[in-house]
Amino acid sequence: MGAPARLRARLRTSVSPAGLLGGSVPLLLGTQSAVAQSGFAGDMFNETQGVIGFSAFVALVIFSASTAILHLTGRRAWTQRESRLVADLTSARAALDRANVFLSAESQIVVAWGMSNGEPDIEGDLSIVMDVPVPRRVLGFGSWLPPEAARNVEGCVERLRARGESFRLSMASLTGRQLEIEGRAVGGRAVMRIRDVSGDRLELARLRERHVQAMMELDSLQAMLDALPSPAWMRDKQGQLAWTNAAYARAVDVVDAREAIARNAELLDTQAREAARQLRGAGSIWRSRVPAVVAGQRHVLDVTDVPTRGGSAGFAADRTEIEAMRADLSRQMEANARTLDQLATAVAVFDRAKRLVFYNSAYRQLWGLDAGWLDQQPTDSEILDRLRAERKLPEQADFRSWKAALLSTYQSTETVQQIWYLPRERNLRVVVNPNAQGGVTYLFDDVTERDQLESQFNSLIGVQAETLDALKEGVAVFGSDGRLKLSNQAFADLWQYDRAQLHVSPPNASGTQPRPPHIDDIIAHCRDLCPDESLWTTLRSAVAGLHDARMRSEYRVQRQDGRVLDCAAAPLPDGATLITFLDVTASIKVARALTERNEALVATQELRDNFVHHVSYELRSPLNSLSGFVELLADGRTGPLNAKQGEYLGYIQKSSAALIAITDNILDLATIDANTLELSISEVDIAKTIKAASEGVQDRLAEESIKLNVVAFDDIGHFEADEARVRQVLYNLLSNAIGFSSPGQSVTLAAFRRSDEIVFKVSDEGRGMPPEVLDRIFNRLETNSIGARHRGAGLGLSIVRSFVELHGGRVQIESVPGEGTVVTCFFPARHSSGRVAKAS
Repeated sequence: MGAPARLRARLRTSVSPAGLLGGSVPLLLGTQSAVAQSGFAGDMFNETQGVIGFSAFVALVIFSASTAILHLTGRRAWTQRESRLVADLTSARAALDRANVFLSAESQIVVAWGMSNGEPDIEGDLSIVMDVPVPRRVLGFGSWLPPEAARNVEGCVERLRARGESFRLSMASLTGRQLEIEGRAVGGRAVMRIRDVSGDRLELARLRERHVQAMMELDSLQAMLDALPSPAWMRDKQGQLAWTNAAYARAVDVVDAREAIARNAELLDTQAREAARQLRGAGSIWRSRVPAVVAGQRHVLDVTDVPTRGGSAGFAADRTEIEAMRADLSRQMEANARTLDQLATAVAVFDRAKRLVFYNSAYRQLWGLDAGWLDQQPTDSEILDRLRAERKLPEQADFRSWKAALLSTYQSTETVQQIWYLPRERNLRVVVNPNAQGGVTYLFDDVTERDQLESQFNSLIGVQAETLDALKEGVAVFGSDGRLKLSNQAFADLWQYDRAQLHVSPPNASGTQPRPPHIDDIIAHCRDLCPDESLWTTLRSAVAGLHDARMRSEYRVQRQDGRVLDCAAAPLPDGATLITFLDVTASIKVARALTERNEALVATQELRDNFVHHVSYELRSPLNSLSGFVELLADGRTGPLNAKQGEYLGYIQKSSAALIAITDNILDLATIDANTLELSISEVDIAKTIKAASEGVQDRLAEESIKLNVVAFDDIGHFEADEARVRQVLYNLLSNAIGFSSPGQSVTLAAFRRSDEIVFKVSDEGRGMPPEVLDRIFNRLETNSIGARHRGAGLGLSIVRSFVELHGGRVQIESVPGEGTVVTCFFPARHSSGRVAKAS
């Protein structure tokens, strides 16, 4: 039992450092315990324990050998690594020594911040910023820098540590040292270096500052040139474009200045560039006005080319608009001069030296001065002296004082107006207007005619007032403000006004200046005589209302006192309104009397027409009976008649026929007047109608020994008319011609076609009619039987005209005293309607 215990102790000692058999020994011990617990005994246990111990020993030997080998191998590697590390350490120390040497070789301070927010590392010569060598005080920038510089450095440091933004500053400390502060990110750390710049470094820093300032000025200059609307450029020594502004690029139609330089796009033509090159070679500045195409349009440029050490610089100013404005100004001045020459007002312009610089034709003609002398620009004083010598100026008791007062307007700033009363009754209105250039402008208006017209106008106003007062018609003129401007005595009398009241209104309580009465005041006064509100509202609207179109209007006023006035409101051209009142009371009374009389005459005419119509019908029946009985007695059926009875019966028969004709005519006229006559239109045979009318007057022709001549073509044909009325027209014309003819004379009836008309013409050889009778021959009951055997009722020709006009035709009559009369009737060939209106 002692040997296994020692073996376990050796195993436990040998294995525990390596830890390789830590799990096997407990296993063996556990097995041994299990065997012991199970009650195995004796040799079996001893043999097993010996085998296990041997196996463990062999394993321990192998492990020890492996461990020794591994230890030797690792030790060799560690020795080699240690040698390398020592060499690296030595190299690092040498590099550190060199860095310290380099760092110490220059007066500077280095501040480095790590990745964390710990304290920074500060190394270097602290004396360049402070007298006491305390590293932490280096970060107190305000202790060794001016306040503004300190705030600037603090901001740069914050941006460096936060975003790794580098910076480089040059500034002076409070002690006067020139310092250069530079910050950058190095290896994940923020490093700031402060160096004392002196000697060449100081000069270099100053040069750098000047370079930066120069670059800033150059950038500003180029930015300003880019903003200019005029092209600018620089050339190198070879004459090639080296720089242009944006306006140059736009002028040569390229995108930007780079493209202009790349293309060497030239703005000027070859001749201009050659002229500039020659002067540039001579070291002179070239200035010229040349034409050029700018952005596709032709312009005029003022070009300046200045030689420089590196080449030349050029600038082009566009004068196109200025030239256009100068030309336009010149044209305007010429147009103004031409316009002033057309004015009737005399114009003369003097400059600050009091010399004449402009005059128009009216000025020369007004004073009768020679144009050649005026073109020599005489002074104002010389012109006044010459005009005085020629007695063309107003007579003055002290001419020198008057001229001095006139010339004092050159020192005045206000316009002076005067009236000059010249000899020969001429009046001039003179306006002296100082101008901005120190001179004056004279305006002379001949107001002689205006003064005469004003005098005449005042006279006419007086005549007008007297004329209005002489009128019986009341007149009142109201201005555009509605106030009375003019009135006459008749207006005051019509509306019971005191004439003084129409000129001014009574003073009011405030004592202000009285003014003429307003239309409202006039209406308030006149309303008592005429309370017609509609009239006054209309008149007030015509005077004081707003209208798009002002129209003349008329009214009739019925006053309470029985007087009747005709009122008329008419707009005047100056915006005033004329109102007139005419007393028409007497005219109204006369009109009423005439109306009543006319109504009575109309009633009388109607009564007459009714009476004639009734009597005609009442006479026709007994006349027809009488005519029938005469015919019955004449044919001998009632017994034979002696010669005397037959003669008397013939007289009765003629008288009855004449009376029946007159009655028929009266009935026809009554029917025409009543507009109830209807024409029976049919095809009328002209030849047959002429024959029928001729047969009706055969007995009278034979009795009067008058010859009838009928002139008509056999094929004259037909026309549309009322056959009975046409026959009646011809019968009346023949009867009238026979009545005014003497025995042995002849009557002619002619018919023919002319265009679309049928013409009937009846002529006689009787005594004719004078012109004054022809004007009324067609009137009813108008006869002209003096010197004639015919005694008619004066209805025949009136019936003729009425029937012809009912057919749409017309009648003409021609007569020469002592030679006869011709009556012509024109009938339309075709009739439009069977119903015809009342004839005239």
